[in-house]
Amino acid sequence: MSGSGPELDTFGGTFPFAPHYVSVGGARLHHVEAGSGEPVVMVHGNPTWSYIYRNFIGPIAGAGYRAIAPDLIGFGRSDKPVSTYTYRGHIDSLTGHLLALDLREITLVVQDWGGPIGLGFAARHPDRVKRLVILNARPRPFEAATQLPPIFAWWREPITGEVLVQGLNAFVDGMIPNGIFKKERVTAQLMAAYRSPFPDFNSRAAILAFARGHPIGASHPEYKLESRTSNWVAKFRGPALLICPLRDHAYGARALGVWREMLPQATVHTIEDAGHYCQEDAHEWIVPWIIEFLLQHP
Repeated sequence: MSGSGPELDTFGGTFPFAPHYVSVGGARLHHVEAGSGEPVVMVHGNPTWSYIYRNFIGPIAGAGYRAIAPDLIGFGRSDKPVSTYTYRGHIDSLTGHLLALDLREITLVVQDWGGPIGLGFAARHPDRVKRLVILNARPRPFEAATQLPPIFAWWREPITGEVLVQGLNAFVDGMIPNGIFKKERVTAQLMAAYRSPFPDFNSRAAILAFARGHPIGASHPEYKLESRTSNWVAKFRGPALLICPLRDHAYGARALGVWREMLPQATVHTIEDAGHYCQEDAHEWIVPWIIEFLLQHP
């Protein structure tokens, strides 16, 4: 398929997947998929989109599964309404998306904000989730803002955050290359793919909302919601796989220790030379681990 518009751009053939859409709450939500069989749903974080799973989809489909990578509302090729994006709203939206596809026996693959959002769906619909694959995500809500990298204080500043994130696109242009350990993989083509869904000020609203939206401390209105999600994960005793990139600036070995306590049955892999966006740094390792995990837990 050759690109003739932003929704068909293959970014040099690296993203050769046809777009699929469902309507949820008046918004058009996008996903890509390939294969058939039990669904493997891969949920992205900030400021990425389904493109980050492009190297996962073909091999997982080839192993006999239905590989699905949705774009969260406000990201990728999903609609970007000019509205307030919240953690609860993202769970609602993703839940509507996955229920519209009527997915069952799901293997849920999550990373970054995709963790609390994807697992929020799982906590609501545990009967639809069979296996968990957690790449790197926060295991529990933050108790204090000091648990975040210092740069996040800039995003929370009124006006400054809007200028940097929405005006200058600093989150995409800064966090993506900073979060990939293997700098030779930060190519012009890759950056063009990550900039593509966010061409202007309004299209970047969801990026800023994520940068500011961590439920920090018990007084935050969504702290209890994320705590309930974490408590559900701690009770999950199905098959689980934990993959931790040790060069992650946000959720490295310290977060892995908490995940191990929550999911003592999990298989664990660590990657020395991978950063926060481990799908870019280490898909050559991660994808075979996921397929092996799927086959070991039929």
